[in-house]
Amino acid sequence: MDRFLEMQTFNAVVDAGSFVKAAEATGLSKAAVSRYVVDMETRLGVRLMHRTTRRLSLTDEGQLFYARSKELLAELQEAEDEITSRSDAASGLLRINAPFTFGILHLAPLWGQFRLLHPKVQLDVTLSDRLVDLVEEGYDVAIRIATLENSTLVSKRLATTRMVLCASPQYLAQRGAPAHPSELAQHSVISYSYWSTRDEWRFDGPQGPVSVKTQPCMHTNSGDTCRAAALAHQGVILQPSFLVGADLADGSLMELMPQYRSLEMGIYAVYPTRKHVSAKVRSLVEFLAAHFAGRGPSW
Repeated sequence: MDRFLEMQTFNAVVDAGSFVKAAEATGLSKAAVSRYVVDMETRLGVRLMHRTTRRLSLTDEGQLFYARSKELLAELQEAEDEITSRSDAASGLLRINAPFTFGILHLAPLWGQFRLLHPKVQLDVTLSDRLVDLVEEGYDVAIRIATLENSTLVSKRLATTRMVLCASPQYLAQRGAPAHPSELAQHSVISYSYWSTRDEWRFDGPQGPVSVKTQPCMHTNSGDTCRAAALAHQGVILQPSFLVGADLADGSLMELMPQYRSLEMGIYAVYPTRKHVSAKVRSLVEFLAAHFAGRGPSW
């Protein structure tokens, strides 16, 4: 008798709560399911479960065997999945989550290139600045721009970006350029709502850390809206270089107080586990890493 088949059948009975439901789940007959469990109890010399007409319950030995056998079956499945994922071509549905602006500016042009390399992969790309739960919401990969804390997720660093304090030349001509972060309290500020520190902006300067409580004339949960307001000469913004890099290069926006540095963040591809990573996930992460490493971020 195949011991793994016995274990699988026993686990199916415990998970389903009855021999009838286990038979439906495994495709075996009820008699076969019962025989496998009885044969295993006979071979082990212990009773694993109590049976009544109404319910099943595990003995102490059954609880121990259930926990250990479930681990063994999971490890076997992981081993098979890992080998399969290494040998199979990338295929199937790949669900991706990315920040809205970064997804449009720097990821959207890449999806066609990825599909040319992996035509059997179907992409489902969702853009959102909300922090999603990959496991709960069923995403395979997420792109995150953050200083990652300790996490159960696996991450691959793709690039970095820094937060840049800037405003338009026209605004600065009218209001003057601040020389110290404390002067921002007297300036029109467009604030990004998702900042963890909200309206308190923090910098590292020549004499150490500095923070200032700004008085925003506008709040928004969109970095694009912050940028548009700055380009319309409405005030000062603190936004990532991947968003305002081109504006700084062509002079539409000017960096303020570069000696006072704000946050620098990594741009990561994150996925739930390093165990038996599917070919489609591995292919995407390797593709993005090669793209950003090869060309270097445009910002």
